[in-house]
Amino acid sequence: MTALREVEKSLDAAWLAFRAEAGVDGLDDDLAKVVLQDPSEFDWRVVDAALTKLRCDDCGNDLGAGPVGCHACDQANGFRFAARETDRPNVPPGNEHAIRVASAVARTRDRYSPRARCGYEVSLPYLLAGGLPTTAQAQALKAIINTLSEEELETVVLPEELIR
Repeated sequence: MTALREVEKSLDAAWLAFRAEAGVDGLDDDLAKVVLQDPSEFDWRVVDAALTKLRCDDCGNDLGAGPVGCHACDQANGFRFAARETDRPNVPPGNEHAIRVASAVARTRDRYSPRARCGYEVSLPYLLAGGLPTTAQAQALKAIINTLSEEELETVVLPEELIR
């Protein structure tokens, strides 16, 4: 998914800029632990990047990406939503929040239901382009997604595929 690669690149860029600003060379594990001590002090992209730098001691996945029920990952996944989010210029208010949620779902797919994954993954390119669906548009998308079988949910990639 191209949109997901774009998100990953933005996380990498945010992490590199944060490391440079902090004057840290290497030591990603230690810096990531500092970020996760108070995620509200950092941009969500820095927090999400920090989560990828650490492994969960309980399940072995990237911290926050393990199975639902892994206490450490459940807690870390919640941390990501305590981080700051600042809307980009020239996008509707709330766009950055929508990108954060959609990318969290797309990046940690196994933690979410197939219907949630489908909706957020299909919406991500639109969000990255600066869009933000209205409540009516989001409800219409959800209504269509609710008609799909489990198999269909895994094959939908583009919004146009939902309309068919």
